[in-house]
Amino acid sequence: MRTRLLPLLIVLMAAVLLALGVPLAVSVARTEQQEVVVDRIDDTARFAALAQFVTETAPGGSRRTTTDERLETLQTELTSYYEVYGIRAGVFYRNHFAMANAPTTWFLPGAGEVRAAFDEALLSRRSHDPGQVWPWQDGRIVVASPVIRDGDVMAVVVTDSPTGAMRSRTLRGWLVIVAGEIAAMLLAVGAALRLTGWVLRPVRVLDATTHDIATGRLKSRVAPAGGPPELRRLARSFNEMADHVEDVLEQQRAFVADASHQLRNPLAALLLRIELLALELPEGNEEIASVRTEGKRLAQVLDDLLGLALAEHTEAELRLTDIGELAAERVAAWAPAAEAKEVRLAGRCPATTGWADPVALSSALDAVIDNAVKFGPPGSTVRVAVASTGDTATVVVTDAGPGLTDEELARVGDRFWRSGRHQNVKGSGLGLSICRALLAAGEGTLTFGHHAPTGLEVTVTVPRAKPQGLAER
Repeated sequence: MRTRLLPLLIVLMAAVLLALGVPLAVSVARTEQQEVVVDRIDDTARFAALAQFVTETAPGGSRRTTTDERLETLQTELTSYYEVYGIRAGVFYRNHFAMANAPTTWFLPGAGEVRAAFDEALLSRRSHDPGQVWPWQDGRIVVASPVIRDGDVMAVVVTDSPTGAMRSRTLRGWLVIVAGEIAAMLLAVGAALRLTGWVLRPVRVLDATTHDIATGRLKSRVAPAGGPPELRRLARSFNEMADHVEDVLEQQRAFVADASHQLRNPLAALLLRIELLALELPEGNEEIASVRTEGKRLAQVLDDLLGLALAEHTEAELRLTDIGELAAERVAAWAPAAEAKEVRLAGRCPATTGWADPVALSSALDAVIDNAVKFGPPGSTVRVAVASTGDTATVVVTDAGPGLTDEELARVGDRFWRSGRHQNVKGSGLGLSICRALLAAGEGTLTFGHHAPTGLEVTVTVPRAKPQGLAER
C-alpha cells in the first residue's frame, strides 16, 4: 500500500510546488525586465530633456551642421552612456535624421522594433512595455520617448538595450527558485515518508497478525503501533474479536474433546453388553455381527474426534528435522503392511532438512501412506519422494489407485468426508483432517492432485526456514 500511496502524495506535492514555482519564476522575470524598462524610460526622459533645448534646426528637411553647446553636451552624454552600459541611444528628428547618436554609426532603421517605437513616440506617446524576454531568448529592449517643444513633437529619443545582463539575473533568480523547490520537495518527500509510515504501520501490524491467525497461531494479537486514532481503535477491536473467536473455538474444541471422552465409557459398556448378548445367540448371527461392526466403527470415530481436538489444540514443537531420514523410517515401517496387500512401497528419500514437529509429521505421513496402500491395487507401486524446492521441503506420495474426481479433490480433507465410492472401506473420514491440523500448527500444508495415469498424488510441505512465529517466541 505504501508503494501506491507514496507516489500519489509525491505527485500531489510536486504539482503544488510547480503551481507555486512557475508563477514565481514568471514574476521574477517580469520584475527584472520591468526594472530595466523603468531605467530606460528614465534615461530617455533625461535625454529628451537635454534635446529639448538644442537650438539646432534643419530647414527644408536638410540637416545643418551648426552645433551649439547643448548639442555637444547631448552627444557627450549619449557617447558616455553607450561606452559605459553598451546601450545604443539616439535622438532622431521627425524626418528620421539623427540629432545625436551613439555609436555614430547607428541610425534609425527602416523597420523592426526600433522603428515601431519611433513611430509610436511621434504620436506623443511613450513606448508600451516591450514583450517579455526570457532567459533563452536573445532579445533586446527598445524604449522611445518624444521630445516636445511648444506642444509639438520635434524629435524622438530611442534606446536599444541588450538583455544579456538582465537574462543572467533572471536565470540566477530561477536557479534560486529551483533550489528552493528541490529543498521543499525533499522536505515534502521526507514528510510523506514519515506520514505514510505513521499511517500504515498499524495496517502492516494488523495484516501480519491476521496472517498469523489465518495460519493457525490464534494467540497472535495486534501490538500497539501508534498511528491515527481510528487505526488504534481498529486494532483494539480486532484484538477483542480475536479473543472472542479464540474463546469460541476453544469451547468447541473442549466440547468435542469432552464429548469424545465421555462417550467412550458408555460405548465400551455397550460393546461389552453386545458381546454378552452374542453369547446367548446362535453363532454366526448376522445382526449381532453388524451391531458389533458398527460399535467398533463408532469407537474409532470417537478416538479420531479426540485426536482431532488434541491436534487443533496442541502447539507444534518445531525443530530442524531431516525430512528424508524421517520419511525413510516411515517407508520402512509401512513396508510389511504394503507387502501383505501385495503393494510395492518404494522410497526416494535424500537428506533434506526442514522445520517440523517430528511426531506430527510422522503421524501425517502414516495417514497418507496408509491411504495410498489401502487404495492401491495388488501389484501396484506406492512411491514416496522427498525433495526441496527453494524455501520448502516436500514429501510426495503417489499411488495407482482409482484416484478422485475434480469435485472430490475439492472436498478431500474435510471432516467426515469420504468418497461415495469408498464407503465400504474402513475409516472415519477424519484421518486427513487430523493430518492437515497437525501440519498447519507448524506452517506445513497438505495438498492433493491427480496422478497420471491413475491414482492420487498427496504432497506434504514443510518450511525450510525457521517460521516467523517460532522466531518471535
